[in-house]
Amino acid sequence: MTAPIADPTADALEHARQRRRTLGLLFASAAGAFAATAGLPQAQAAEPLQELRIGYQKYGTFTLLKGRGALDQRLAAKNIEVKWTEFPAGPQLLEGLNVGSIDIGTVGEAPPIFAQAAGANMVYIGNEPPSPNSEAIVVPKNSTVRSLADLKGKKIVLNKGSNVHFLLVKALEKANIDYRAVQPVYLPPADARAAFERGAVDAWVIWDPFLAAAEKQLGARVLVTGQGLVANHQFYLAARPFAEQHPDVVRIVLDELAKVDAWGAAHPRDVSAILSAQTALPPEVVALAAGRYAYGVRTITPEVLAAQQKIADAFHNLKLIPKPIAVRDIAPPPQLVNLTLAKE
Repeated sequence: MTAPIADPTADALEHARQRRRTLGLLFASAAGAFAATAGLPQAQAAEPLQELRIGYQKYGTFTLLKGRGALDQRLAAKNIEVKWTEFPAGPQLLEGLNVGSIDIGTVGEAPPIFAQAAGANMVYIGNEPPSPNSEAIVVPKNSTVRSLADLKGKKIVLNKGSNVHFLLVKALEKANIDYRAVQPVYLPPADARAAFERGAVDAWVIWDPFLAAAEKQLGARVLVTGQGLVANHQFYLAARPFAEQHPDVVRIVLDELAKVDAWGAAHPRDVSAILSAQTALPPEVVALAAGRYAYGVRTITPEVLAAQQKIADAFHNLKLIPKPIAVRDIAPPPQLVNLTLAKE
């Protein structure tokens, strides 16, 4: 049987098609490399940000920053709107961060530990200096509890996983009381205050401005503050994808926090006026809380991460978190380390 004769025209056409495909792939690769080098947007680049969603609480620099409006104005120039959402406490705020309802938020020392143990996809981005006097264990003014030793067997109300949780751990440790020898009652601040007022609990572990309100309005007696027991840092955290895709926006946020911190340290009366308006709390309550606050946002250091690791280890030893964690796993991404922050 005679073999079929090859069609030279068909061979030539197929060769031409293959050559065009090869050249097209080479051109696409070269164009992508050029775009990356030139800083041009590529298909996988993050979409331009239109909204920054911030979670805050009734304390700290974010509340002051919201009141002054400087961040909103700066980002408006970049066509980015700031959406502010208030949360009752840190654990609830980080749950919002984890489910994607906010991009950045501020909490105390313990909430990031609990959130990391639960698998939250987040990173530290900054912190304020220690403020140990901004949290305390208080008792009713007529309570027979006079020392930490008297807490044994007592009902102690607190927001589980908040900064004050570690204060309770350290206070009981100082008094040589086993954590299991007290009766923790876990309630958010508003419900905790109600339980405290009606005498349903013996003590309340709480932070400012709720602490200041309890002192001023209820006559609550401070049994012990965090002084000498805990650092009580205020932390700023971001959803990991957000921090990695928008480090420029995170830097602006930290910049504006640094500016408002510098301004706040020099203008305590103005701070009280702004915070009173923002929180709807009486000026005397806000003034007491603001007077105990520490200003000066900074980027996360290895020393601060090491301090957080000690908290994580303590919680794991007490079986308050289900597994050991490595705090360094949620350290800031490289582009957010050792930043030089603006000062007003």
